[in-house]
Amino acid sequence: MSANTSRQPTGDSDLSSGPGQAAPSADGTPGTAGGATRKVVDGSGRSAHRFWSSRRIPAALAALLSAAAVGFLLYDVVAVRAGRNAMHWRRRLAEELATRPLDDVWMIVGAAVAMALGLWLFLLAVTPGLRRLLPMRQPTGNSGTEDVRAGLDRRAAELVLRDRAVRVPGVQSAQVDVGRRKAKARAQAHFRDLEEVRADLDAELGEAVTSLGLARQPTLAVRVRRPKKG
Repeated sequence: MSANTSRQPTGDSDLSSGPGQAAPSADGTPGTAGGATRKVVDGSGRSAHRFWSSRRIPAALAALLSAAAVGFLLYDVVAVRAGRNAMHWRRRLAEELATRPLDDVWMIVGAAVAMALGLWLFLLAVTPGLRRLLPMRQPTGNSGTEDVRAGLDRRAAELVLRDRAVRVPGVQSAQVDVGRRKAKARAQAHFRDLEEVRADLDAELGEAVTSLGLARQPTLAVRVRRPKKG
């Protein structure tokens, strides 16, 4: 397309649609692409939850360190019971714990490290993880599919929406960030009116978000601006 077909915007050079704005559909009625977040449930009424990470590496490290520490201490206790002297490290540790005050710097540092490690393990235990996977709608109406779960990678969703965005006439480049609750699209339009480009992007990306089949449809926010002059 030649530069002669471009039209200068009549308003601001940077337009954005907030999460509460919806794009009109083809028949002129307001759409639902930018509306409130919808959470789809399956036929049994259960909501589609996030995938839980097995977290094999943290679990293996915690198990190995715990087993090594307990085994080392148990060996020393058995050696003492057998009539041998306790290891130097255990005698030194018992002496330090008995003589150092609670407000000592090393006591505070050790307590802080232990608390941070315990908090990290607790967060790993109660949070699902796998934030890169977006749960998809569970199939309904077919027998034997109640336990079927599918997920969509965030990067794949972002690539799909970005490809749909650059198809809109006037869009020079686009960048899309997809989260669990929001999908943010930033585009640069080198011709056409910015308001028209934003409306077309709302409609195009709203349809694309719906076609992804996500269990929790993210709220769509679109921002359009002119490219910077070099």
